Amino acid sequence: MNKKSTDTRIHSEYSQLVKLQAQARAFSLLPNLKSGTALSGRHSSIFRGRGLNFEELRHYQLGDDIRNLDWKVTMRTGKPHVRSYTEEKDRNFIVCVDQRSSMYFSSVDTMKSVVAAELAALTAWRILQDSDRVGFVINATEKMHWLKPKRSQSDLLHRLKLLANINQSLDVSSKDEEAVSFSQFVTLLGRLKLKEATIIIFSDWHGVSEGEITHLKHLQKHNDVLGVLISDPFESNFPSQNSDWVVGDGSYQLNLSDTKKFDLANKGLSEHQALKKDQLIQLMAAKGLPIIEADTSGHHIEQFKRAIGGRR
Repeated sequence: MNKKSTDTRIHSEYSQLVKLQAQARAFSLLPNLKSGTALSGRHSSIFRGRGLNFEELRHYQLGDDIRNLDWKVTMRTGKPHVRSYTEEKDRNFIVCVDQRSSMYFSSVDTMKSVVAAELAALTAWRILQDSDRVGFVINATEKMHWLKPKRSQSDLLHRLKLLANINQSLDVSSKDEEAVSFSQFVTLLGRLKLKEATIIIFSDWHGVSEGEITHLKHLQKHNDVLGVLISDPFESNFPSQNSDWVVGDGSYQLNLSDTKKFDLANKGLSEHQALKKDQLIQLMAAKGLPIIEADTSGHHIEQFKRAIGGRR
């Protein structure tokens, strides 16, 4: 596919998504959450990790595996002691990346679509470094791409290449098919019948309704759903009325030169953005997870690291 731009603020470069591997070592996925949530850290989690964790040293009981005998303690005390272990389970992560037409926007520095792609790549590298499986749902303008969780760097590289190509296909003329609405996205997640997975959604949450939030809450019963809100300042309010604003959606235009129209538009933007944030807060509250936000200022990597766990 021919590149639309060499400006990495406008379109994601595959090479840049690969380079984010180096930054993945500098943070942990939500290490500060309470123990017992699947995102709370590799060894305190009830779901994550692989192998065996030492739990306790106790007296031998009939049926215990003699291979777990602690001979030093047994000889010192004169009574058989065994080391007991708890088994960790493989953890599947599903990274959902919104690359619909609404994401191709920025009034500051970096397109929302690029923010989502880079944060998704950063997260995927972190997951892989923790030896967990990472899958993708990429919501493009024409269709959704479902890529099963795998624990493989070569697979991740192929997926990042696909993500970069999808991102490169976005331009001002991009329009979404009905099959990629937020409703269809949530329906797909439901059809996957995920269990004990961590679902991380990078999106501006355009088109989300209370019904979709309710469906995501149902997913929370057997999974962890972490929502990341990607926004631009213009989505909350226009900065000033010093110039005549004309806004449009590709089909219709509205002139906001009139003060009353300008104030009314600002109020509508503010209320709409606040509603999206409130819905996201409700979703996160189901598991006591934080709401995570990133904007188009160009500082999204730092914002995300700080919000999700910071430096090690």
